[in-house]
Amino acid sequence: MTTKGISRKQVIIPMSGENINTFMKNSFLHMANINRLLCNAKSDTLVDYIRSDPTGVTIITNKVSQQSDMSIINQYIKNSNDINSL
Repeated sequence: MTTKGISRKQVIIPMSGENINTFMKNSFLHMANINRLLCNAKSDTLVDYIRSDPTGVTIITNKVSQQSDMSIINQYIKNSNDINSL
């Protein structure tokens, strides 16, 4: 899901509390990897930062994400070793 505010754009990824904690431990690495994947796909969208909240992880981007960008982010998170898919 994406939302657009005045100064930021968000991609919200719902996940469990245990997955949030594990994912956030390496958030700087995940941010760099997602940005690399987006650049490889020749997207203008880049991740500015990642923050957690009680319902999941919010990824703040520099502009509104297109469906292809969200698909790249979604696939990266699903395939991340830090996420327990069960």
